Amino acid sequence: MSSTTREEIVKVADDLFYRKGFDHTSFADIAGLVKISRGNFYHHFKTKDDILEAVIEKRLADRGAMLTRWEIEGRTPADRINSFIDILIVNGDKIKLYGCPIGTLTSELAKLNHPAQPDAGRLFTLFRMWLRRQFVALGREDDADILAMHLLSRSQGAATLFNAFQDQDFVEREVAQMKEWLKHIETERLESSL
Repeated sequence: MSSTTREEIVKVADDLFYRKGFDHTSFADIAGLVKISRGNFYHHFKTKDDILEAVIEKRLADRGAMLTRWEIEGRTPADRINSFIDILIVNGDKIKLYGCPIGTLTSELAKLNHPAQPDAGRLFTLFRMWLRRQFVALGREDDADILAMHLLSRSQGAATLFNAFQDQDFVEREVAQMKEWLKHIETERLESSL
């Protein structure tokens, strides 16, 4: 039961940190939703920073599992990269309301000058390294990291503007343009190998 309670606390905190922000979420908010006493809560986590650390680890594990699933399901590197691009549509309702869960947490922790900000940045690094591997597999060894960072920054920008303007047509156009860009990258590779 103890590990289940801890997992529930982390799950609830993850959701609240996303919807309300880390700074605006209190122990009482989390304990109230988990329906445990403050004493029982402190048995699992002594500080909010301890919870934040567990939330970051959960997000890393969840995103890692998602990337592994894309590796299995995607026949080609382009298929796998398209899964990354599609996340803007798949998670569109949440992004529209709260922004990107990774981008919002990283930005908030940077504003707070929080010592966990580099740990939250590991979430972006996870995507960067994964995208880099996909571009290498696509035959773009020389500029794989540049392409990975370009796509990562473009998707973050689209998520931020989708949240700001609440414009579904905008995000769908951005997704379509990113996919066209990826086709162009594939075509360049094929033409250079002829």
